[in-house]
Amino acid sequence: MTAREFPNWEALYQDKPVETMPWFNPTLDTDVENALLTLGLSTGLVLDLGTGPGTQALALAERGFQVTATDLSETAIRGAAAKASEQGVAISFRQDDILNSHLDQSFDLILDRGCFHVLSPESRGVYVQTVANLLKPKRYLLLKCFSDQETREAGPYRFTPEEIQQIFSERFHLRSVEQTVYQGTLDPLPKALFCILEKQ
Repeated sequence: MTAREFPNWEALYQDKPVETMPWFNPTLDTDVENALLTLGLSTGLVLDLGTGPGTQALALAERGFQVTATDLSETAIRGAAAKASEQGVAISFRQDDILNSHLDQSFDLILDRGCFHVLSPESRGVYVQTVANLLKPKRYLLLKCFSDQETREAGPYRFTPEEIQQIFSERFHLRSVEQTVYQGTLDPLPKALFCILEKQ
């Protein structure tokens, strides 16, 4: 798989309104919403990994979850925190790098809607171990990433269900994986995988 290039995330969030970014989705991702119903989850400690505009963190907090939201970009965190404050929603926002994380909590649920698929192949093992260590036993990672069925030249790394199974198998059971789309501002919407992974 050829290496892909990605922007400087801090510079990106300084330069562009979040509403114009490809992954901007103002409401809770429908795949996430369906997974919460499937798993019977309505409360608990949630980590929104790579929160970006903060829309998913807001939607989860409004549903009654206690949410910690992190991003590499300090500008993204400040913007998302300001939006949450405007709406009177309590969320713990932190600038953090999942590959060198300073989080010291254990979570019931981790949502990754766009972080994993921009990481270099050699860093995926660190990601898997870190995410597993942040989850309570038998708890869940909801992972949305680009599917190998997506044909655009640019953008994140793409994955088959078998690759997800292989990458995460040491620490997670792949409970389900579905072909779906990545809700955002691109037209047509990119093809994606939505995975429910249970910590072993």
